[in-house]
Amino acid sequence: MAGIKALVGLSFSGAIGLTFLMLGCSLEEYRVYWPLFVLIFYVISPIPHFIARRLSDDTDAASSACRELAVFFTTGIVVSAFGLPIVLARVMVIKWGACGLVLAGNAVLFLTILGFFVVFGRGDDFGWEQW
Repeated sequence: MAGIKALVGLSFSGAIGLTFLMLGCSLEEYRVYWPLFVLIFYVISPIPHFIARRLSDDTDAASSACRELAVFFTTGIVVSAFGLPIVLARVMVIKWGACGLVLAGNAVLFLTILGFFVVFGRGDDFGWEQW
């Protein structure tokens, strides 16, 4: 039952984050859809982790070069997702209010992705594979 609650909580927080993103794009005073390009960052942010997990030989080791490289690439992707709306607002492509909404959506969605890996990424008998 705890897995169901975690899944419902993660989906609710993902919906809140996407709502912030859509509000930043589609409110009457903003009406510019360039911030939707951060969706690409949401999709590619877990890929380095999946690759490192697949290629890693020792699952019990606390640190390995492959995992460290995956964390480095994931950090670059997350920083780029936060930087894109700031750059777009700085060059006046979007307004600063839209930038704030997109940054709030980024924070909520990346915390949701992190929560997914914390809840379902453990090596115990309860995992996301059963869904």
